[in-house]
Amino acid sequence: MTEKQREEAEWESINMLLMRHGLAPLSLVKGTDLKDLIVFDKQSSQRMRQNLKTLVEETTRQQNMIQELIETNQQLKNELQLEQSRTADHEQRANDLEQIMESVKSKIDELEDESLNRVCQQQNIIEDLQKECRALQAKCQHYKKKRMEQQETIASLQKDIYRLTKEEEERIVTQNRVFAYLCKRVPHTILDRQLLCLIDYYECKIRKLHKQRQYKENESLSEEEKDYRSLDASPTYKGLLMSLQNQLKESKSKIDALLSEKLNLQKDLETRPTQHELRLYKQQVKKLEKALKKNIKLQDLISQKKAEEPEKPDEPSKDNQQQALIDQRYFQVLNSINSIVHNPRAPVIIYKQSKGGTQHFNKDLVQDCGFEHLIPIIEMWADQLTSLKDLYKSLKILSAELVPWHNFKKQDENEGIRIEDLLFIVDTMLEEVENKEKDSNVPNLKTLQAIVSHFQKLFDVPSLNGVYPRMNEVYTRLGEMNNAVRNLQELLELDSSSSLCVLVNTVGKLCKLINEDVNEQVMQVLGPEDLQSIINKLEEHEEFFPAFQAFTNDLLEILEIDDLDAIVPAVKKLKILSY
Repeated sequence: MTEKQREEAEWESINMLLMRHGLAPLSLVKGTDLKDLIVFDKQSSQRMRQNLKTLVEETTRQQNMIQELIETNQQLKNELQLEQSRTADHEQRANDLEQIMESVKSKIDELEDESLNRVCQQQNIIEDLQKECRALQAKCQHYKKKRMEQQETIASLQKDIYRLTKEEEERIVTQNRVFAYLCKRVPHTILDRQLLCLIDYYECKIRKLHKQRQYKENESLSEEEKDYRSLDASPTYKGLLMSLQNQLKESKSKIDALLSEKLNLQKDLETRPTQHELRLYKQQVKKLEKALKKNIKLQDLISQKKAEEPEKPDEPSKDNQQQALIDQRYFQVLNSINSIVHNPRAPVIIYKQSKGGTQHFNKDLVQDCGFEHLIPIIEMWADQLTSLKDLYKSLKILSAELVPWHNFKKQDENEGIRIEDLLFIVDTMLEEVENKEKDSNVPNLKTLQAIVSHFQKLFDVPSLNGVYPRMNEVYTRLGEMNNAVRNLQELLELDSSSSLCVLVNTVGKLCKLINEDVNEQVMQVLGPEDLQSIINKLEEHEEFFPAFQAFTNDLLEILEIDDLDAIVPAVKKLKILSY
């Protein structure tokens, strides 16, 4: 290969390089007319090629560096935004956790206050129970003393009875012994009994003489013993013994009566009517007496009418008798209605005065008998019975709210409302309420209201309608937080039982390591130079690039090419043509 061909090949490579960079290639002219041409020598052509090549390589290197800087800058911006978003999320979570901690602390304080209040209440209850226990112990001691006194009284009475029975046995034995000594037989006739009485009389006298002798010997005997022993001489000693036995039985019965007296008094108080009931009973007795007098008066009137009209024809008398019977029946019906109204089992009523009391039977009888008050009472009862339907509907609505799981049978419209159905509904609701009160696991209404108000205060819910949406929101946020914490624990390879403080510390350490790695990467990309030197280089590049662009545009126009890659081939061709 000749030197010219080698130079053309070099210019072709230059053109290819220029075209690759979007510049117009250089063309080599082979003509001999050098009028419109600029001719370079070999050294200038070689320097030109080297300069173009160096310029293109430098431009490529700078473009690559700028592109890398732009990509690195964009990557750093993305990482910075990601870190900022993560930091904001962590701050938000930390704030949420702080709020949760504050709410938990407030709850703990409230629970401590409630526990202290309960302890105080329990102490007060214990003190009251201790006072009641002391009072009951005092009563028990009092009753024990009474029982001991009664037992001592019973023991003394038993001793007296034993002594008297023994003396009576001795007296009978003495009578029989003296009678057997005198008569040599057993007493069985009336004369024998009289003889026994005589023997007893003399024996009593003998005992009395013995006692008088003992009294003289021992004057310290009490007056009660003398009187008591003087009674032994009387023939009514057996009656006295029986009276003492009766007194013992009566004392036992009194002891039993004292034990059951309190219960009997309580029962008596419960069965006794109150002052209001007694007043009502007196009024009812007066009204019944009044009605009885009016009934007697009515019967007298009927008998007088019958006596005054005996001479009338038979047919009018029969009509009068029938009318009297009808009036009597009406009167009996009204009396029965009046007795039902004044029955103690009848409901409490408000007596109203009738305004238009015209009846279908005898007006005089109605005015005399005083049944006008029955009309407003029966009307009021009829109104009350008609209002039972409204009461039944209200109870159905109330039962549907309180016990919706109970399916009560539907009332037929043709059938009347029965009190048994209403009582059944009320009893069912009362049983449910009692079961709820007995079941300690079921909270009462005050506890539920306190929980709802506390929830509204914690989560800023102004009305009850916003409780459920806020609960759903809190539940959703809590689920998201739990999922995020679980994912972070899995990513950081932490134990699921680790606390949030450990998680936050681990994330902080990781962010610190990432920031250090980012700084190291920036230092590796930008080199050891500082930021000001990088800015200076970029400014120099901005100054150089417009001049280079103008130069390449001029080359493209001169070489009449459109691509930068074609500059080098065009220049090579020109070099070849110059040769």
